[in-house]
Amino acid sequence: MPIENIKSPADVKSLSPAELKDLAEELREIIIERVSINGGHLASNLGTVELTLALHYVFNSPVDKIVWDVGHQSYTHKLITGRYEKFETIRKYKGISGFPKIDESVHDAFGTGHSSTSISAALGIIEARDLIKKFKIQNSKFKIPGKVLAVIGDGAMTSGLAFEGLNHAGQLKKDLIVVLNDNEMSISKNVGALAAYLNRILTGDLYQRFKKQTRAFLEGIPKLGTPVTKIAQKAEETLKGLFLPGILFEELGINYVGPIDGHDIKLLIETFGNIKNSTEPTLVHVITKKGKGYEFSEKNPCIFHGVGPFEIETGSSLSDAAAVSYSAIFGRALTELAAEDERLIAISAAMREGTGLECFEKRFPDRFYDVGIAEPHAVTFAAGIAAQGLRPVVAIYSTFLQRGYDEIIHDVCLQKLPVVFAIDRAGIVGEDGPTHQGVFDISYLRHIPNLTVMAPKDDLELKAMLELALKHNGPSAIRYPRGKVSQGSGVRGQGLEIDIGKAEILKEGFDLTLIAIGNVVYPALGAAERLEKEGIKASVINARFIKPLDKELILKMASKTKRIITIEENMIAGGFGSAVLEYLNSMDIPDIKIKILGIPDEFVEQGSQAILRKKYGIDEEGIYQACKAFFSTPATVR
Repeated sequence: MPIENIKSPADVKSLSPAELKDLAEELREIIIERVSINGGHLASNLGTVELTLALHYVFNSPVDKIVWDVGHQSYTHKLITGRYEKFETIRKYKGISGFPKIDESVHDAFGTGHSSTSISAALGIIEARDLIKKFKIQNSKFKIPGKVLAVIGDGAMTSGLAFEGLNHAGQLKKDLIVVLNDNEMSISKNVGALAAYLNRILTGDLYQRFKKQTRAFLEGIPKLGTPVTKIAQKAEETLKGLFLPGILFEELGINYVGPIDGHDIKLLIETFGNIKNSTEPTLVHVITKKGKGYEFSEKNPCIFHGVGPFEIETGSSLSDAAAVSYSAIFGRALTELAAEDERLIAISAAMREGTGLECFEKRFPDRFYDVGIAEPHAVTFAAGIAAQGLRPVVAIYSTFLQRGYDEIIHDVCLQKLPVVFAIDRAGIVGEDGPTHQGVFDISYLRHIPNLTVMAPKDDLELKAMLELALKHNGPSAIRYPRGKVSQGSGVRGQGLEIDIGKAEILKEGFDLTLIAIGNVVYPALGAAERLEKEGIKASVINARFIKPLDKELILKMASKTKRIITIEENMIAGGFGSAVLEYLNSMDIPDIKIKILGIPDEFVEQGSQAILRKKYGIDEEGIYQACKAFFSTPATVR
C-alpha cells in the first residue's frame, strides 16, 4: 500500500510483513527528500522507521498513547497519522512541526522538544487514567487512555530526569512500557540468534505464566517461601545477566526485554505483541542504526542529526559554505585561549559539534568534558571545578540551559564562582519552533546577583568578551545567536578592549536614541542610517552588557534625546528593555518616552529567522518603522 493511501495507523495494521518492509523503504525516501529541502532531523528519523511501524501495528493510537522523547524521531509517526499531505510544510512557517504537538494531532499524546521527558509524562498519563477509573471522574473532553508507551533514545537516558521517572515507575508498578531506542554499537553483539531466542522465551505467554505461577507457589510455602523466592529471583537475574544488559532496570523493578533488532519488523511486532498486555512496568531494548538507508547519514550520523538543506546525491550542504557561525568562532577562540591558559576547561552537555567544541576536544582532550544530556550536572560540575581555581567554560544552547537554572543560582552565583556560560542559539533559532527558541535567557539571568551578562554584536566582540569573562573573578554569561557572524570573517586577531559595564556609541544624534543588544545592533544601525536620510538623527548605542548596564551613558542619552527605543531578541517581560526602563524610572527624568522592541508574551512558533524577526519587528525594517511611528509624537523637551 503506497503512503498516500495511509490515512491513519489503522491502515498500517492491514499490511503484511512484506508490505510493511516496502512501506518502510518508501517512508525513508520521503523523509530524505523532504529534509534535503526543508532541513531537519534526518539520521534519528531514518533509524526509527521500522520501530514506528511496529508500534502502530501492535498498539491502537490514539487510545493507546505513544510519548516520543525529544520527538526528533517522529517523522514516520507523522506520515502515518494523517499528515502525509502536509509533510512538505514540516518546519516551515505555519506548517507542521518537526516535533510532536498536542494541538496538531490526536496521535501526538504529549508535546516534546527537550530530552528525557517521556517516561515522567507517560507515567503521569497512566496515573491519571487509573485515577479516572478508580474514582469514576467525569471528564468528557478526554477519552480514557489504554496502554501508554514512552519511546526514548539511549542519549536521553543520560539525563537524571529519565532515571527519576524510571525509579518512580518501579515504585508504582504500573503497566508503563518504555521503548529504549539504542543506536550505539557498544552492545550490538547481543543482537543475534541467541538474543532473539532468549527474547522470545522471556516475553512469551508460557514463560510469563510459569514465572507467576512459580512465584505464587514458592511464596505459599510456610516459612521457606520468601527466602526461596528471593533465591529463585537471583538465579533468574544471574542467568539473564550472562546474556542481557538489563539488570539495572530489573533492580529498579522494571521488567527488561531485549536487546532486539530495531529494523526487523516481524520480530518487533512479535515482541510488542507479547508484552502488550503486561501489567507491570516493562522496558524493551531496541537496537537501531542511526541514519539507516542513506549512505552519507549512516557514515556521519552526527552531521546529519540536525541538518540544513542538502544535495541528496552527494550529501553536500546547500548553505553558504563560506559563512562562519558564531559557534565556530567561539570554539576557535576558546581553543586559542586554552593554549595560553592551562586552567581553562570546556564543558558540553551532549552538544560538542553544535557548540563548536570539536577543535577544542581534538587539541585538549584532557580538558574537555561532554557530560551527556545533563545540563544541571554540567553547571554544578563546573562550579566544583571553579571552586578549585580552574576556569571552566560551559557551552550550552540557551533553550537547554533553562534546565540548569537552579544550579546557576545556588551553585555558581551564590558562591561567586568564576564559571563562564557560553550561551549558544540565543534569540530566535528558527524552524525547530517554540521548544528551541532561545528567547528567555536574558529574562532568567539578569536578575541573578553576582552574574555579569553580555552579548556581542559581531565576531570581534565575541572573542573580546570571552577573554574578559575568563579574567573576571566571578560568574559571567555571553549570549550569541544561531547562524553566521555579523560582519564576520572569522576571529580577526587581538586588539578590541572591552570594560565590564561599558557600552559603545556607534552613531550620535539628538532626536532619538536606539539602545540595542547583541545581534540586533547592526539592524538598528541600518535603521538609523535610513532615518538620517529623512532628517531624523538617531543615536545608536551598542549596549554590550545586559548586566551591569552602562547607566551613565544611558542617563546621558535619555536626558539628551528624551526618546529611547530598546531592541533585543528576547522576551520583553524581564528582558533588556525592562532593565533600562527600571533604571530610568528610578532616576525620575521628566517627559521621557520609552518603547521596548522584543518578543511579546507568547511562544515563538517555527519559521525562518528572517520571517520571525520581521513578524516581531526586530529586523531593520521593523526598527525603522517603529522609529517613524514613535517619532511622530514629539517629546515635551528636546
